[in-house]
Amino acid sequence: MAQLSYKIKAYLEANGKNHEEEINKTFEIWNEGDGDKIGFWKVSGVAQPTQEQLDAIDSTATTLEANNRVFKARKRSYGNWKEQLDKLYHDIDGGKLDKDGTWYKHIKAVKDANAKE
Repeated sequence: MAQLSYKIKAYLEANGKNHEEEINKTFEIWNEGDGDKIGFWKVSGVAQPTQEQLDAIDSTATTLEANNRVFKARKRSYGNWKEQLDKLYHDIDGGKLDKDGTWYKHIKAVKDANAKE
């Protein structure tokens, strides 16, 4: 079962909204010791979801949550942008800006090790 935050993200996406709603704090998740709940909801044009609606979108939310873990693992494994640019530079300089280049092999290995659902 997905966390409430991912259920809300999936619900918002299904209703034509995006991550801006979370950034702009148009809703908040509260936990007063008895589990996560929607504390307030001010999303323009979208009604606050019922528990049944959130439960119905759990599969999509679980995929979002799993892919978020993958993206975080990939980000750690890719290395910083300076290292990536250096690999690209050396590949270009060595005439290997193809699937035989260092940069491509590194990125492919990271993606293969951290596949999305």
